[in-house]
Amino acid sequence: MIVRLAREQDLPGLLDLAAQVEHWFGPMVEDPGFHRAVDSHLRRSTALVAVSGSDVVGGLLFGGNAPTYHVDWLVVSEETRGGGVGRALVADALRRFVSVPGHIEVITFGADHPGATASGARVFYERLGFSPAEAADPGPEGGSRQVYRLAVT
Repeated sequence: MIVRLAREQDLPGLLDLAAQVEHWFGPMVEDPGFHRAVDSHLRRSTALVAVSGSDVVGGLLFGGNAPTYHVDWLVVSEETRGGGVGRALVADALRRFVSVPGHIEVITFGADHPGATASGARVFYERLGFSPAEAADPGPEGGSRQVYRLAVT
């Protein structure tokens, strides 16, 4: 597996990944707003993909400016979850995009959201050193969300 900057030709792979998590996040594949967000990240070179062979197995959209950065979207294919793909994407984003000192924020599922356990997202971020912080606005499907934050020094 390699992690690299995403290219326009990676869009179908990113949309395939989005389709795998729409039941947790709400519609993305057909959402023009999601397409605009991905396109914007591609143009700014703030989108990463993890590729295994010719398959896109993970994607990350990263944003913000020093000292506050954001994981805007992170997804790993169902087949490769738990295999270090997400960790590799976040590590690459830290190397490429983050100036220290600062902090990274991500909005993930609230503790009562079914995706909190099923996706493993909260445990994933905690293992990377992120800490739960304040509640965030509900997701587009109406589920609870929470900010997680990581200090980078």
